[in-house]
Amino acid sequence: MGQQGEPRRVQAYDGELGAAVARAQDGDEAAFAVAYRIVQPGLLGYLRGLVGNDAEDVASDAWLEIARDLGRFKGDGAGFRGWTATIARHRALDHLRRQKVRPRATALENDVLDLPGTHSTYEQALESLATQHALELVARLPRDQAEAVLLRVVVGLDGPAAARVLGKRPGAVRTAAHRGLKRLARLLGGEGVTDEGPQTLGESR
Repeated sequence: MGQQGEPRRVQAYDGELGAAVARAQDGDEAAFAVAYRIVQPGLLGYLRGLVGNDAEDVASDAWLEIARDLGRFKGDGAGFRGWTATIARHRALDHLRRQKVRPRATALENDVLDLPGTHSTYEQALESLATQHALELVARLPRDQAEAVLLRVVVGLDGPAAARVLGKRPGAVRTAAHRGLKRLARLLGGEGVTDEGPQTLGESR
């Protein structure tokens, strides 16, 4: 993990992403394609957790809005990932509302835990999140934990950026992500796995 808990592989692309976005804002279509290739995998993983098999369609709607409003964006590569995640989340929630599937918010406890250091099982959970199987397991987490894990690990946002996307305090998002990763680690280790079929976060607890 890199600084502030951000995955190193995401940090490594931030400089390239920021430069590509700047060129795209000047009308460079090839640069926009570069930005898309960097951002799309994480964004699609996040949307799969929110809307399941409709992720591709929702992502297409999100990218149309991103392309339309690109000139209004101000920030660096990391900021662009947060901005695109916010747009994608809004489109996903619109999609769920159209389906009359309203996500049920999970109330967080007000206490903020002191987070312990990482350990092998925790790291295994992080490394495994790129797989479809892991995304299906994430959908079994409580909604607040699942979204926090997806934004922090799959999209690669830091705590404050993820909090801005979700409209919550950074401490609450950090706590939810930590709890979600601990529970995910147990699921990946074979503990507590049920026979429930895949679900989206709109259907989760």
